[in-house]
This record gives sequence, structure tokens and C-alpha cells, in this order.
Amino acid sequence: MRRIVRARGSVRTPLERRCEERFRELALPVRRKMTIEEVCEHVGARRGRPLLVLPMALPTGSPHGLWVATDRNDYVFLEERLAPIHQHQVVLHEIGHLVCDHDTSPVLAAEVSRLLLPSLDPGLVRRVLGRGHTDSEAEVEAEMVGSLIGRRLSCWTVRRDRPVPPEAHELVARLALLEPPGRPGAED
Repeated sequence: MRRIVRARGSVRTPLERRCEERFRELALPVRRKMTIEEVCEHVGARRGRPLLVLPMALPTGSPHGLWVATDRNDYVFLEERLAPIHQHQVVLHEIGHLVCDHDTSPVLAAEVSRLLLPSLDPGLVRRVLGRGHTDSEAEVEAEMVGSLIGRRLSCWTVRRDRPVPPEAHELVARLALLEPPGRPGAED
């Protein structure tokens, strides 16, 4: 995650001001640190549906994180084999995209979207976000908002025992299909 260091009295850019405003609008509880689970509960409550973070073995070459928004839930899938600090950054980055209400990323090709979500009603899945590291404004904005949220965390734990909700089983199975045979975690 990028960290922007400013000298006292320096002028913030319009992007920085916008990120700070999005963070303020999130209205995290003041004067106390939160866990990532509490942040997810808070964001989910503000959006009117649960936000679930699910570590899993993502296919080689895929993004390290993926935000999938449905009418009922928001999911952040993340690569479970990443170092914990990298997982922390990925989750905060994806929450940053969610908080900023970014549009679908063109990085996820239409063929991959059809492979991942073929049986879901197109009206059900509003967006799938999976990005590489680029310098686009949306990526920088997600990093900055994620960084602001990260300053409010008291600790970071990686729970590897998160159950996959029934409505996400098919998506998880399709993500697993993208892993080439012979790779660790792939079915032979």
C-alpha cells in the first residue's frame, strides 16, 4: 500500500481530500481501535448487507484480492498464501474500492467473468472487482482509503477457518478451476 507523507502545512491534492471525505463518511467509531471484523461489520451495516472476507487459494496470475458485490452480500476473496501483512493490505485495498463505490475493473476479462459467474443472474451480480497494481486514479484512491481505514485497526489476525457461505460455494469452486493442474492446491 502506498503511504503518502506530507510536510506540515503542505497542500492536499483533490484526490487526497476526496479520500479523506470518503473515510469521514464511513463514520467509523471515534476514539477506539477496531478489528478488521468490526470494520467489515460496520461497512456491511452501512451498505445494508454483510461484508465477508474469505481467504482462499486463488489461481496463479490472478489478482491477490477480489471484491464481488451481489444484491445480498459483499465478498472480499483474498489469496490465503500471502504473508499476513500483505493480506492486510489486500483486504483494506478491496474495502477501499467498496467504500469508493468503484465500477467494474477492465482487468477481469469478460471470459473470466463468465467462467466465474455463469449460472448467476446478471442482475444479481452488480460488479466484480479484481485488479492488478496500477497507477489509475481508482487504484490510488482505494489504496489511500484503505490506508486511512488501516490506521483505525487495533490488530490484524488472519482467520483461516472462515466458512464459505452456501451462496458463495459455486464461485469458490469456479475460482479453484482456474488453477492449472500440477500447482499446489490444484485438483489433479
